[in-house]
Amino acid sequence: MYLFHIFRSFLPLHNTIGFGAVDFVELLFAACLVVLLFAGPVVVRFACPLLGRPGAIMLGLGAMPIVLRLALLPRSPVPTPSGADDFSYLLLADTLSHFRFSNPTHPLYRFFETNFVLQQPTYSSIFPLGQGIVLAFGHSVFGLYWAGVLVSIGVLCALCYWMLRGWTTERWAVVGGLLAVIQLGPLNQWMNCYWGGAVSGIAGCLVFGALPRLRSSKLPYRLFKDRRDESRRGTQECARHGGRNAVLLGAGLGLQLLSRPFEFVLLCVCVGCFLSVGVDWHSLRRIFAIGALSFLPAAGLTALQNRSVTGSWTTLPYMLSRYQYGVPATFTFQPNPEPHRELTPEQMLDYQAQAAIHGSGTETVSTYLERLFYRLRYYGFFFLPPLYIALALFFFSSRRWLVAYSVLAVLIFGLGTNFYPYFYPHYIAALTCILLLISVMGLEKMSRWASTTILLLCGAQFLFWYSVHLIVPPDITGIFRYETGDYINRGDPEGRIAISKELARAHGRQLVVVRYSPAHGFHEWIHNDASIDNARVVWALDLGTAENRQLVSYFRDRHVWLLTPDSHPPQLRPYKPDDDLFEEAP
Repeated sequence: MYLFHIFRSFLPLHNTIGFGAVDFVELLFAACLVVLLFAGPVVVRFACPLLGRPGAIMLGLGAMPIVLRLALLPRSPVPTPSGADDFSYLLLADTLSHFRFSNPTHPLYRFFETNFVLQQPTYSSIFPLGQGIVLAFGHSVFGLYWAGVLVSIGVLCALCYWMLRGWTTERWAVVGGLLAVIQLGPLNQWMNCYWGGAVSGIAGCLVFGALPRLRSSKLPYRLFKDRRDESRRGTQECARHGGRNAVLLGAGLGLQLLSRPFEFVLLCVCVGCFLSVGVDWHSLRRIFAIGALSFLPAAGLTALQNRSVTGSWTTLPYMLSRYQYGVPATFTFQPNPEPHRELTPEQMLDYQAQAAIHGSGTETVSTYLERLFYRLRYYGFFFLPPLYIALALFFFSSRRWLVAYSVLAVLIFGLGTNFYPYFYPHYIAALTCILLLISVMGLEKMSRWASTTILLLCGAQFLFWYSVHLIVPPDITGIFRYETGDYINRGDPEGRIAISKELARAHGRQLVVVRYSPAHGFHEWIHNDASIDNARVVWALDLGTAENRQLVSYFRDRHVWLLTPDSHPPQLRPYKPDDDLFEEAP
C-alpha cells in the first residue's frame, strides 16, 4: 500500500505545468534553501552584536519555539489530551493546583478506574511531580495547562545554549541553540503532548552545564586545552562562581529526580565520572555540600508526595501501581509483576501488553544486546538527517577527553535504560544537550563550507515541514505520512474534539458513561479532575445497568450521557437506565 502511494506521487497532477507531487516537494524544498541563503547574511548581521550578551541570546532562543508554535494554532490548535499518560499528568497538575499531592478516594471509585491512576489508598496520579509542576504553572499563570509545556520547551532551548557555552565557543553555542529550536520546537512530540520530556532535558542542561564551570585551577587544563583565550577567561570566571554552579548542579539533579527517578541514578553516575578526574577532595567536598543543599528541596518534595499518595515516605506512587495493577513493567532482569486487585478490561489489556513486551523468559546477554541495537534507531529523535554526517566526524575531534566523556554519558544512559523493556526518547531527555554537543563538535571538525551546507540543509528541512503545517489545510493529510516524525495534532481523528464541543454546549453539569466495545484498543477515555464531584463533566466506566443505577443516583443532579467511543465516529447520546445493549461499531 505504501509503495502504491510512493509511485503514485510521481504521476503529474492535473495542472497547467504538469508537476507531480514530488516536483512540488522539490520546488518547495529548493525555495526553502534559497530563502535561507538570502536570509542567512541578514540574520548574521543582526546576531553578531548579540554575541557577548548571553542573556539576550537565551531570551531569543527561548521565545523562538513558542512564537513558531503559536503561529501554527489556526491549523494545529492546542493539543487534545488523548491517552492515559496525558490524562494522568493532567490529574497530577490539577491536584497540585489545589495545593495537595493526592486526593481522597471516591466512594464510587470503581467507575473511575483507568490506567496510570491510583484509586486507593488515595486518588492520585502515579507519576513524579516534575511535569505536573510545569503543567500546574501553565494553568495557574496562563489559565492553560499546555502553556506550561510551551514555557518548558522555551527554557530547554535557552539552556541548551547556556550548557554549550561551558563546553565550546559562543558562536558554536548559538548554532547548538538554533538546532535545539528546530529539533525540539514546534513540530516535536515534546511540544505537542502533555507528558513532555523538556523537564528532564532542562535538568540535564543544568547538570552538564554546571560541570565544566565547576572546574578549578587544579583540574587538568589539558581537558580543555583546545579552547581559545575566551575559554581561558571563562575558566577564571567559573572558578569565581563555583558556589553558584554547585547550586545549579544540585538543582539539576533534583529536577531529574522529580521527573525521571531511575534516570536520576544514571545522571548521578555521569556526574561522578566527571568529578572523579582531576578534582581535589577539598573542592569535591565543597561541591557536594552546596549541591546537596540545593538538591534537598526536590528530595523533600518526593518524600512528601510518597507519604501523601502511598502512606510511605519511601514508596513511589508507580511502585504501588506496579503492586496493585501490575504496571508499569519491571526491569528485564525481574519477573513480571502480578496484579493484586481486580482489573478492568482496559487495565487488563494494558497489563498484558506490558507483560508481553517484558517477556516471560530470563534476561540473557543475547536478548539484552538485541534490544540495545534495536533501540539505536530511536536516537534519531535527536538528530536531523544531515547531522548524521557531523555525527560521524565527531569521533575525529581533537578534544579526545571530551569525546570520551560524551560517549561515556551516552553509554551510561543507553546501557542503563536498556534494562527497562519500554523505550521512549524522553527516557534519555537528560542527554539532549550532550547529543547537541556531539552534533556541534562534529560540525566544528568540518570546513566552514561543509558545516554551512549541513546547517542549511537542516534549516531547509525544518522550514519545509513547518511551511507545510502552516499552509496545508487539516483535511489534506496524505503528505504527512512521509514526515519523519508526525507528532503535531491535525484535525480530530479520534473524535474527542467533537465530543468535547457537544458536552460544552450542554447546559449544567454532565455525567458521561463510557461503554467500550469488546474489541476496544488502547484509546483511554476515562479521565477526571482532582475533585470528581465538583467537576463540570464526570467520565465513568459502564459497569452494567444494575451498577450504573447507583452511579446515576449519586450524580442525580447531572445530565447523563452514554458514550460509545469505538463507534466510527464516537457516538454520544442521552443515557437510558435500561440501555444495556451495545451497538457494535461498523
